[in-house]
Amino acid sequence: MTGPTAAETSADGAFVRQPYRFRGRFSRDGSTAFPAEAGRYRLYVSLACPWAHRAIIVRNLLGLQNVISMAVVDPVRDERGWALRDGSGHERDGVCGFDFLSEAYLRSDASYEGRYTVPCIWDTRTERLVTNNFPDITIDFETEFVDFHAPQAPELYPAHLKSEIDALNDVLYRDVNDGVYKAGFATSQAKYEEAVHALFARLDDLDARLASSRYLVGGQLTESDIRLFTTLVRFDAVYAIHFKCSVRRLVDYEHLWAYARDLYQRPGFQETVNFDHIKRHYYLTHEKLNPSRLVPVGPAVNWNAPHRREALP
Repeated sequence: MTGPTAAETSADGAFVRQPYRFRGRFSRDGSTAFPAEAGRYRLYVSLACPWAHRAIIVRNLLGLQNVISMAVVDPVRDERGWALRDGSGHERDGVCGFDFLSEAYLRSDASYEGRYTVPCIWDTRTERLVTNNFPDITIDFETEFVDFHAPQAPELYPAHLKSEIDALNDVLYRDVNDGVYKAGFATSQAKYEEAVHALFARLDDLDARLASSRYLVGGQLTESDIRLFTTLVRFDAVYAIHFKCSVRRLVDYEHLWAYARDLYQRPGFQETVNFDHIKRHYYLTHEKLNPSRLVPVGPAVNWNAPHRREALP
């Protein structure tokens, strides 16, 4: 994600995330929304972005790689926004022909003036963006693309746990997922401290919760675990330093750290984590937070160390 614009910092110094303009949804049979079809849609992601990372993990876990194509943007943004290029030079998106993600936004709405965010989904048939509203994307993958799920795909948003997952997701978003951004982009001491205290109070609660349960909800892997994981995996490498979320590190939490390793070591997670993209994006893009644009070395932690959580209920 990028740094805030003036419109995203309130008068009292609080970070306020911009609304997401494109909010199309999918439906299994196409009767109420964009139809869930194979080969029609293209997911645009950054490997650095935690919101996009959710969509990548869910796509992997459900076996949708051959159903929804995916393009990865360059991790280092400039004034032109997210670019579609590889490490050797500039490359157009081979499917949609974009040089920059902004082209998808402006082709969908020529008057669009917001930030060009990931994740977003492009409809190759109507040639417009369906959605850039990240909370909806994984839910629709889980509930509307069910006809294309792999035979052994996990049920990440089961109906009997929906209310509990939704309630937990609300506090995870408020205090943790967006909480690190509220701390990192605050422009007043009061708003920074408010965000940091809420963040670590929630992490303390989660650490206690995970002492006796392998997962967050219902004794099984769910949408909530994925939402928490993408913040935890960035915590020590970025948020503790870059966003001043330094009260405690992830590795200082007995249960959260073991839980994060447990998820990381599952098929569908580890191969989606790219610490090079993560660190280069945050430290090279947010010049107001890191004017020198130096990328820290480390942290030297072993994500493949035994987690010993198999016996938990």
